[in-house]
Amino acid sequence: MLRILEKVARPGIGNLGRGSVTERLRSNGAKIFRGIVRVAPNVAEYWMEATERILDNLDCTPDQKLKGVVPLLRDEAYQWWLTVKEGTQANHLTWMFFKTTFQAKYVGASYIDACRREFLNLTQGDRTVAEYEAEFLRLSLYAHGMVATKYERCVRFEDGLKDGLRVLIAPQRERDFATLVDEAKIAEDVRGLSTRIERKAERLRKNPRTDGPTRLRAPVATVGPQFCIAYEERHQGECWRKLGACLRCESLESRVKDCPWRPDQMQATGMGTGQPSRGV
Repeated sequence: MLRILEKVARPGIGNLGRGSVTERLRSNGAKIFRGIVRVAPNVAEYWMEATERILDNLDCTPDQKLKGVVPLLRDEAYQWWLTVKEGTQANHLTWMFFKTTFQAKYVGASYIDACRREFLNLTQGDRTVAEYEAEFLRLSLYAHGMVATKYERCVRFEDGLKDGLRVLIAPQRERDFATLVDEAKIAEDVRGLSTRIERKAERLRKNPRTDGPTRLRAPVATVGPQFCIAYEERHQGECWRKLGACLRCESLESRVKDCPWRPDQMQATGMGTGQPSRGV
């Protein structure tokens, strides 16, 4: 009777056999691992990480994880596991044992040491905060002793940030990693906006805007007077009539009839009656 009640209370655990876990893994995107000769360590590492992430999403127990993953091994990888299994006592064949032996076989100590050294020297550099966070989290898996506490993780992440971002958030010494990352992203956005404003101001200083109509300078003659069809006579430089320029104020934005330098226009606007020289 007690056994029947346990099965009713925990229907999922009793019904998850090896095949059902593997099928769920495959339907959620888990890949086959063949363990070909000289497989790249990062390929094996990413396969394990991706597979374990799916197993965690499925809420599998450690025993279910082991039973579900073994059928994903094919060819050389499956032969390797059979050899390991034959030389190991049954009570030692756990999920943690599988992960440890898999990492030793396909990832290797030299790769782990290289990742640990890379983590020690990791800084933001030219990365965005989001890119730096992703690399920090990946490499920190190989350096648990260096970031054993939340505070140590925050301190090391903060120390690797760019100087301009670190000075904005350093006084707070945040102890929550997710909050620290959010603050760094906000500081990055603020600093980026400030940089854009400074660049725009610099462009305006170098190329200041001028109010009023664009004045046409008197053209510089490089040759002798040429015959002008518009005027039916010879004159120097470009023909202002062809250019559409006002012959009175030398502007490209008005014609003679509505020229601001006409006496009637100047009286209407209250301007003086001075008239600039044409400069031809």
